[in-house]
Amino acid sequence: MTKPESPLRRFGAATMALATAFAAVAACGSDADKRAAPAAAGSHSAHAGGSSAPPQPLRAGERFVNLKMAEAYTPAPPEGGGTDEYRCQVIDPGLTKAAFLTGTQVMPENGAIAHHAIVYAVPPGGAAAVREQDAKTPGLGWQCFGGTGVAGAEVEEGDAAWVDTWAPGATETLLDQDAGFKLEPGGLIVLQIHYNLLATDGKPAGSDRSAVRLRLTDGTPQTRELETWSLDAPTDLPCAADESGPLCDRAASIADVTKRFGPDVGEMADRQVEECNQGGAPKPGDTQTCDHKVEAPMTLFAGFGHMHLLGRAIKVELNPGTPKAKVVLDVPQFDFDNQRLMKLSSPVEVGPGDTLRVTCTHDAGLRKLLPQLSKLPPRYVVWGDGTSDEMCTGIMSVSPRKS
Repeated sequence: MTKPESPLRRFGAATMALATAFAAVAACGSDADKRAAPAAAGSHSAHAGGSSAPPQPLRAGERFVNLKMAEAYTPAPPEGGGTDEYRCQVIDPGLTKAAFLTGTQVMPENGAIAHHAIVYAVPPGGAAAVREQDAKTPGLGWQCFGGTGVAGAEVEEGDAAWVDTWAPGATETLLDQDAGFKLEPGGLIVLQIHYNLLATDGKPAGSDRSAVRLRLTDGTPQTRELETWSLDAPTDLPCAADESGPLCDRAASIADVTKRFGPDVGEMADRQVEECNQGGAPKPGDTQTCDHKVEAPMTLFAGFGHMHLLGRAIKVELNPGTPKAKVVLDVPQFDFDNQRLMKLSSPVEVGPGDTLRVTCTHDAGLRKLLPQLSKLPPRYVVWGDGTSDEMCTGIMSVSPRKS
């Protein structure tokens, strides 16, 4: 590991609702179903459009803060072809005192190209790194995928919080009134927007200046501060039976990830195998799992599953195989574009002696169906930060508690 691990932030180097609540997630995950057929190659264009609904009324002590991107941005597809741009923008909330974030709503300006968005809260300690990344990158913001892409401000390292995800039709993400993410003066918001230009054949389609509405409260002595606990499992997805190429070799694929993202990310695949698999050997296949021991008393308030474009399903279980077994998170039809943070129907108390198991299923067959991947060479997919790499993470919003 590159830094000491907190029992609340175990993820490794490099990022719920119970059954009834997750029925809504499955219903919203129509894009995941569309990927199963060749028509999926054009399904992203249908996902665009729509607007966010009005927020719920303010509760006692709450206030809204509306934030906009610094300037309008005109997205362009990446060099070498493609129709998708993932762009991170810095938004300064300008706080003069600490506040708790209890609700978030993304308000896209150009629904024709804004495909989905993720909101990250970066503490003051990561602000300088974020501003440096923004300053050294031409244009407004910088290219990113699946995270902020800024060392010192990543959810994977516990240096930032993933507080919301927006997709067309999404409403405000509303947390409990007395539980929220603490925002400090000097901290920043990073808004990642996935711009999709499929409908215009990858040509510019106008500008966008999206906004984010934060629901803030000063809190009380009873307010619980939320932190991110990331439960990861290995990704060892071989090439499909009809695929071949130099990157279909596991060692070659890991070497490629290391070249693109450095040794910390490149070592992740083997490190996860050592931590999660009995005997420390890779288990190539569609489905991977890992057990995480709870080391400190905490309360689970919310969560979601995170994978990339080949993700099919993700589940987090509490104490599987015991009389106390409970499904905490179940996303049977994962949709990369709808990774909503969902509040649990009721908080779940866990502590030492408990186990949380994360299980992910990926599908190499999706590679041929998705525009972002169809022109890339086949590969043995391991953990990595890129579009063609994968992750398996149950990201839980938790609060420490006294035993």
